[in-house]
Amino acid sequence: MNSIDTITLDVTDVAAARTFYEQAFGPSFDTGAVLELHAVDAAPTGFQGFTVSLVMAQPSDVNAVFEAALAAGATAIKPVTKSFWGYGGTLLAPDGAIWKIACSAKKDSAPVARTAQDVVLLLGCEDVAATKRDYLEKGLTVARSFGKKYVEFEAGGSPVKVALYGRKALAKDAGVPA
Repeated sequence: MNSIDTITLDVTDVAAARTFYEQAFGPSFDTGAVLELHAVDAAPTGFQGFTVSLVMAQPSDVNAVFEAALAAGATAIKPVTKSFWGYGGTLLAPDGAIWKIACSAKKDSAPVARTAQDVVLLLGCEDVAATKRDYLEKGLTVARSFGKKYVEFEAGGSPVKVALYGRKALAKDAGVPA
């Protein structure tokens, strides 16, 4: 089974981005293990067609990470709120990446840990079914699929889960124009 081990983000200042991610997501979020930072001359602008989600255990973890990210220089796109599916919010990192910090729990059950249970790279696709076929041909295995709306692939031993969602729906979920 194939998997994706790291996410590479284009940034104009690698050192500043590394500092942001360490301050925002804490020392347990090792940028070398999950996130690679690639230096570019110009920062990407607008919706890049993906979001990265940190799935936390409980609301207090979401709050702690979200607040730390804001203090480190992120901008809130959608503030943290309760919803039908759980609890979370979306923010824009200084490098232009959109991050969703969320959990499915609606109540706390343990002390604040600030440790992500999962890192999910959610790709916005024009045609989810066709993109799913492409990833299956590359050796990924489907973990969950909801028709042509959403597909999540098995992570295997990887720290990164990959999922597919409609591009317009993903932009709407993130709170940005498609």
